[in-house]
Amino acid sequence: MASVVLSEPEKIYILHGVQEDLRVDGRGCEDYRCAEVETDVVSNTSGSARVKLGHTDILVGVKAEMGTPKLEKPDEGYLEFFVDCSANATLEFEARGGEELGSELGNTLYRVFSSDKSIDLKSLCINPRENCWILYVDVLLLECGGNLFDAISLAVKAALFNTRIPKVRVLEDEEGSKEIEMSDDPYDCIRLNVEDVPCIVTLNKIGYRHVVDATLEEEACSLAGLLVSVTSKGALTSVRKVGKGSLDPESIFEMMETGKRVGKALHAALQKILDEEESLGSSRQKVGFLG
Repeated sequence: MASVVLSEPEKIYILHGVQEDLRVDGRGCEDYRCAEVETDVVSNTSGSARVKLGHTDILVGVKAEMGTPKLEKPDEGYLEFFVDCSANATLEFEARGGEELGSELGNTLYRVFSSDKSIDLKSLCINPRENCWILYVDVLLLECGGNLFDAISLAVKAALFNTRIPKVRVLEDEEGSKEIEMSDDPYDCIRLNVEDVPCIVTLNKIGYRHVVDATLEEEACSLAGLLVSVTSKGALTSVRKVGKGSLDPESIFEMMETGKRVGKALHAALQKILDEEESLGSSRQKVGFLG
């Protein structure tokens, strides 16, 4: 994970500010930084999104390809995640420094998003036991400025919202052989229902309080934190402790309640942005992930 080294006076300054609910950048403990969200930024994908949260910059592309269902779930499609940490994102990712983090992020995304309670995986099935849609979700870390998990989850949900999957028909002849016919109309497509797709809220314990959307400097002051995935209705779908320090039961309960509250607000803000952007149609001005 990208990190910075702080002197003891700097840590004390950040710590005292958090205790007074006043962080270095002027935010309260439960405030997120301003986020920039843009979808449909990569032309050769089924769906894409770019999210910039403070100095953290994430690009996600979703590619729908036809494949074979898994043996244990013959009537469902599935998602595959791949996370690439750009060597330009931080000096720590040079050479093979980002591979371990990429693997950790990919495993976390799989646990959070690859559930039939998050996405209707049965809608991705074309022909049970034979054909289904596989969604390859590629995540690229362009810049790391703290709070990677939250930024990536926002970008993944936005990219899934933007994903269009071509409609197909299964034709069967008199001999029983099947043939798949794919629609060539770009507007004749399937949209994913992302209402139950969770967002990740990372809460870092600093002193006796906890903060959301921590910067790199704040992460350097935190020995432990809680990573929770929250639905738009405020339900927790997973909880994971991060960091080398310990958390007492009372702190964990408080952090989970904060995660539910903040997560609902985060979902509402993201959905509002996505709906407004889509309502502009072809008239919206695209910035792109290099903008």
